[in-house]
Amino acid sequence: MNTERIHYVNIGLMIVSCMAAFIIPFELFLFSYGVLGPLHYLTEIGWLHKKNYFTKGKYDFVFLITICSILFYYSYFAQSSKAANNPMFFANLILIGVLFAGIFVFIKDWLYRITLLILSFFVVGFIGKSNSYYVWLSIFLPTIIHVFIFTWLFMLYGVLKERSMAGFLSILTLLICAVSFFIIRPDSLSYKVSEYVQKSYSQFELLNFYLVNYFHLDSLGDVKEVFTTNIGFVVMRFVAFAYTYHYLNWFSKTSVIKWHQVKRPVLIGTVLIWLASIALYIYDYNVGLTALFFLSFLHVFLEFPLNIVSFTGIGKELGSLVKK
Repeated sequence: MNTERIHYVNIGLMIVSCMAAFIIPFELFLFSYGVLGPLHYLTEIGWLHKKNYFTKGKYDFVFLITICSILFYYSYFAQSSKAANNPMFFANLILIGVLFAGIFVFIKDWLYRITLLILSFFVVGFIGKSNSYYVWLSIFLPTIIHVFIFTWLFMLYGVLKERSMAGFLSILTLLICAVSFFIIRPDSLSYKVSEYVQKSYSQFELLNFYLVNYFHLDSLGDVKEVFTTNIGFVVMRFVAFAYTYHYLNWFSKTSVIKWHQVKRPVLIGTVLIWLASIALYIYDYNVGLTALFFLSFLHVFLEFPLNIVSFTGIGKELGSLVKK
């Protein structure tokens, strides 16, 4: 499948995802996150490994895995510790991951690397520990920024390189779909969120709560209002669409990215782990979330270098267009 056709396929996937998000936002998210999500994590990590994670060192990814492991440990195995009860601790870990990724992308000499890695800790220590710092790094960056902003920027980078009209239409369609959820607000009185769905989504409800209150879309006094208010449904439609299309975008580009071209044992192992993950989500959604927490965060951390490469690539492409 050529790139032009892929762009048109993606436009179709956006429209379908958008329509489904309007009708059953919570259910769509749970399906996408539980079924498409694990396969996305596994295949993207495998693909990033083949690309050496877009860094200059062979073992740079070990540092990112270590940071993610520390975050996982304090999230589930040291919950009573002082660090685990400090929300800024997790925000700091994520920022360290971003800074390390930037160093690994641009710097090869280990003398400069070590110096900058040490300086990274001082930078994190001096940054103000405001509520905004926590919200942007701990709540928004691993979730909505990762699945929507980074996806759109990655698409923009590809369009700028290709100079493709179909690609331009695809990134425009993505924005139109996202904005539509905040403009078109159908009466949702007939839409009821079941107890099972509320329980299954409970680990994500803070995301919706902060999206509503932080951007002053409305004022929610209780986090459970994301399941009962119209603004809660508005935000959930956007979240469900962003996650669903994030996964579909990845799989639609299989013929270009070629993430499936791996050794047979690796492919079989990937499929078996994916099926086991789905089984866990079916058994108990929150059990599945706990079991897949490390894998889901790991793919976010390991993608940081690619995100940075995309940002710099966009800057270079825009610069070349200005010169022309």
